[in-house]
Amino acid sequence: MKNTVQKGFTLIELMITVAIIGILAAVALPAYQDYTIRAQVSEAFSISGGVQTAVAEFYAQRGTWPADTSADLGITGASGTYVSSVTLANDDATGVDVVATFGNNSNSKITGGTVTLRAGDAGDGNVTWTCSYDDTLVVKKYVPSSCI
Repeated sequence: MKNTVQKGFTLIELMITVAIIGILAAVALPAYQDYTIRAQVSEAFSISGGVQTAVAEFYAQRGTWPADTSADLGITGASGTYVSSVTLANDDATGVDVVATFGNNSNSKITGGTVTLRAGDAGDGNVTWTCSYDDTLVVKKYVPSSCI
C-alpha cells in the first residue's frame, strides 16, 4: 500500500480563512474611514492657524477686530486639499470667527460642514480662542479633543 501525503488546503480551511478576513475587513474599514476623516478635519485647524495669528496681531496693533481676511489681513485664498475656504465673520462687539468650510476633496460625510474658531478679548488685551463645529456634518468623533 502506498501512503499519500496531503498537499494543499482543504476547502473548509480555505472557507474559514476567507471568513476571518471578511470579519477583519468589516471592522477595519469603518475605523480607517473615521481616521481619514479626522485627518481631513485637522487640516482646518492647520490652515486656520495662520489666520488666527494674523487676527491676534491685528487686534493687538489696532484694538479692533478685522472685518475681512483679504482686505484687513492681506490673506487671500486660504484653502487646502480638504478645506475649500477660510473666512472671517466679524462681530465687533464680542470678537471675530474664523470659519473653515470643508469642500474640495473632503469626504462626503463632512463636505459643507464647518469648524469655527472664535476669537475674543480675555479682558487684558490678550486674545482667547474657543472652538465649535457644525455638529450636523462634523460630528464629535471627527474633531480633536481640544475642540470638544
